[in-house]
Amino acid sequence: MAKKSKRYTEEEWLFLISNRIKELRKECGYTSYENFALDNGLDRKQYWRIENGTNLTIKTLIKILTIHNLTLDKFFIELLEKN
Repeated sequence: MAKKSKRYTEEEWLFLISNRIKELRKECGYTSYENFALDNGLDRKQYWRIENGTNLTIKTLIKILTIHNLTLDKFFIELLEKN
């Protein structure tokens, strides 16, 4: 029998995505979101909002994933494997 997929609400997706983005930053050795944003050409206020679960665009998500050398599919596969 196939495993049933969990259905996430919009808020749950934003929480999962923002937490994974925060984890990626910390895995790169950045304890400060501000330093990460500045070092990678991102607006620090916008990046803070992203890490705190504010809605983000696909374009911004792709930019962040490119910084971490991740593709969208790999990001979401890893995200779902952890949850």
